Amino acid sequence: MARVKRGVTSHAKHKKVLKAAKGFYGRRKNTIRAAKAAVDRSKQFATRDRRVKKRNFRALWIQRINAAVREHGFTYARFIDGLSKAGIEVDRKVMSDIAIHEPEAFAALVEQSKAALGYIKDQSETAHARAVGEKIAA
Repeated sequence: MARVKRGVTSHAKHKKVLKAAKGFYGRRKNTIRAAKAAVDRSKQFATRDRRVKKRNFRALWIQRINAAVREHGFTYARFIDGLSKAGIEVDRKVMSDIAIHEPEAFAALVEQSKAALGYIKDQSETAHARAVGEKIAA
């Protein structure tokens, strides 16, 4: 049986790794050993950070919703509770977008949430203001 020379396949593999290492600093971009290690590690980070990105965006949406809801004298937790009790299912990404680009529609959502939480009307005004973080005139 004929002998198989492996230069072509190794060269192709090395080329693939070095192409993935393009833009790296130092020997990591042009020495196969260092490049392979760097590329493997970068793929691990990429996999992990795809999940982390989802967490970060959800946190951003929640912060934006919280800021918009506080302008209406409400807290984020109570707003979400009111929406669930009202049977309104809007995800946080869309809600954040509505809060930024369509304030009137967002105000309507806040009013529906407040209406679903009837007990807030019964509480004293000072307790509600304290929950929202407003200054109470003494």
